[in-house]
Amino acid sequence: MSDPEFDLVDELYFVQHYSFLKEQLGWEDSILLSTLKSLHLKEYIKCLASPDQEIFRTVDFEKEGSTLYYLATKKGLMAHNTL
Repeated sequence: MSDPEFDLVDELYFVQHYSFLKEQLGWEDSILLSTLKSLHLKEYIKCLASPDQEIFRTVDFEKEGSTLYYLATKKGLMAHNTL
């Protein structure tokens, strides 16, 4: 897990909207979206359309990533806590 991935998972112990992550981390959209995509591919986070509605299809992060909510998965939390 890279340092940016670690910092992002650190914010995802609870469901958070993209705008909250952007404000907390202060990252450019391109960096935040690429890090979210990387974590999602590793199954370290899940994407949600609303705070309680998980998305089970392929997510186009460039088009819709800034409208979604995110949450760390058990796998992501385990990876985060073993570093």
